[in-house]
Amino acid sequence: MNKKIALAVAVVFAIASVMFLAHDASAKELKIGYANPAKIMSEYGKAKDAGKSLEAKFKVKDAERKKMVDEITKMKDEQAMLSDKAKAEKQGLIDNKIKSLQDFDRKAREELVNERNDVAGGLENEVFKTISDYARANGYDMVLDSRAMLFAKPENDFTGEIVKTLNAGAAKK
Repeated sequence: MNKKIALAVAVVFAIASVMFLAHDASAKELKIGYANPAKIMSEYGKAKDAGKSLEAKFKVKDAERKKMVDEITKMKDEQAMLSDKAKAEKQGLIDNKIKSLQDFDRKAREELVNERNDVAGGLENEVFKTISDYARANGYDMVLDSRAMLFAKPENDFTGEIVKTLNAGAAKK
């Protein structure tokens, strides 16, 4: 829902900007281009590497979780063979393990989401700065997000140039 609202606001802003700048069109021709930030992120090597790193961290957390689940399962299996009094005591231990598992799940999810958001935010800033720098250097009056347009000529799309610039910059580092 928030994406739809953001997209609608972006479209309205883009239309208003075009209308505002269009009144000056008689004095000069506007140079308008567009890029696809989602495609840029999917083709940017640094973003791909960040995704792989997050996936590796997820696998580590998942392995830890699986170990905890296996331990709880083993305890439940052992519990079935105990006397009623021992079962009650074992249930207390099992309940503590389950609470620990829930805490682990919550903390792991928070950590991974926070890290993903931090990484994505930094990459997004880098992409938008590169788009702005490219637009300024190439004399664009306006740059639109391709996802907020109904139609545009392909020759006004500089997504590929941004990907090349970002990947070339990452290769230098």
